[in-house]
Amino acid sequence: MPPKLKKALLLGLAALLLAVGGQGEWMLNREREVLGISRFTDLKGAPPMLALTTVALGGFRGLISNLLWMRATDLQDEGKYFEMVQLADWITKLEPHFPHVWLVQSWNMAYNISVKFKDYPDRWRWVQRGIELLRDDGLRYNPHDVLIHRELAWFFQHKMGADMDDAHIYYKLHWAIDMNEVFGTNSPAGGTGLPRPDWEQLIHPSTTNWQYRAYVLTNRFKLDPVLMKQIDDKYGPLEWRLPEAHAIYWALLGLDQAAKNERKIDPEDLIKLRRVVYQSMQTTFQRGRLIAVNPTRKAFEFGPNIDIIPHVNDAYNQAKIDDPKNRDHIETAQRNFLRDAVFYLYMYNQIKDAEAWFKFLCKEYPDKTLLYRRPESLPGKVELYDYVIGRLEEEVGSTGRNMAEMILEGLEATAMRSLAVGEQDRYLGYDGMAERFWERYMSKIPEGQAAERIKLDPLPEIRRVVLDRLVDNQVLPAEATGQLLQALRIAPRRVVNTNTPPAGLDTNNPPATTTTTPPAAKPAK
Repeated sequence: MPPKLKKALLLGLAALLLAVGGQGEWMLNREREVLGISRFTDLKGAPPMLALTTVALGGFRGLISNLLWMRATDLQDEGKYFEMVQLADWITKLEPHFPHVWLVQSWNMAYNISVKFKDYPDRWRWVQRGIELLRDDGLRYNPHDVLIHRELAWFFQHKMGADMDDAHIYYKLHWAIDMNEVFGTNSPAGGTGLPRPDWEQLIHPSTTNWQYRAYVLTNRFKLDPVLMKQIDDKYGPLEWRLPEAHAIYWALLGLDQAAKNERKIDPEDLIKLRRVVYQSMQTTFQRGRLIAVNPTRKAFEFGPNIDIIPHVNDAYNQAKIDDPKNRDHIETAQRNFLRDAVFYLYMYNQIKDAEAWFKFLCKEYPDKTLLYRRPESLPGKVELYDYVIGRLEEEVGSTGRNMAEMILEGLEATAMRSLAVGEQDRYLGYDGMAERFWERYMSKIPEGQAAERIKLDPLPEIRRVVLDRLVDNQVLPAEATGQLLQALRIAPRRVVNTNTPPAGLDTNNPPATTTTTPPAAKPAK
């Protein structure tokens, strides 16, 4: 074969191989793009030696990040937290589009590192840093990632919202203070309680003050007021000063962003996001009403958000559709929620609403007992009042502080309403039940540091908070209020006592002599 022809054939073969290889590389790059492992980000702020080494090694940047990760683990074991933060910053810049890098580093900050500190302000700074790492940076590079949204929602639901960390009240307090910068602290027209968000002003601010608030909301906290309003209209009214509302926000945003994600998404990850929604809705129902933030005495005055009961029920119904594999577990949780809803409504004197939801509970679960360890308590065999008394007996053995406070306040409120209309016997019965419940609860608290977290206030103090609430919020007519104060032999607080516990929850319950409003529609199945 002539040399020239041979060279031409070799060149042609090389060109063909290059074309085939290029096509294969295109397909490989496309697959890498789907998996999110092909992007490159400059290392801003890294030491010159690290930047030079990264550029020189190119594809070995993953190895570099692994080595840095190992070093970060050693620093954590040695207690060198600030050096570890710097390494974490470099690691996330080496692998910015690999979600697990952000997840691990933020978890270390919010959970592993924060608990190493005894002082609550130090813990709170690390929890904040973990949230900011995901919200401000992780989502910047991975805006459609399901896992980052889920982890961010979990931080609000569990780390801040639950009571597993001794500093959880401190976290809630300072998050509420941060949110007050946006929503304000003074109710309009001289009202009581904390103001509701003014969505119109946050979306279309008309003054310099509202422009500043909207800027803080969107730029500092990375929250979209339009989406917040949509969520509040559908699932609320929510208290956006509490972490559960933000858990719902980030979970729903994650579900929305998942539809825009080109990567392969594990259906289990979507289920986890939906689970955050209905679990946080359940918590919001139990204690999702925040009336006062008091840094000097108590962090919060909580109350149940009974207005969202229909929305919580809808969330459970939707979860059963979205997650049929776990339908049985969801139905169990929904049944427990309905039992609580009936109990809460009755204890807060919303009798007609309690009756409506009690009928719905019996209709939905006709073969399930209404009371635990009471096989005879089947629907149709137990009246509403008997059920409430049975539930109260169940709760006596519980050490849940939120539920215990709710029960005591409900008992005392009903007792005082009874006294205001001259029903002395009913007053004595409810007040005596509250006293017995308080004693039983306190007698079951174990010894140890954790006991301080779950102890109740003295019963006289709880009575005073309830009385302040009835008087300050003008729940009762003026004549009934005067009769109540006279019967209790207590002059109005503003005259004789200026050093009393702060006014409590802003209840919207009507007087005992009026009828309550039933649900606008029957609970939807």
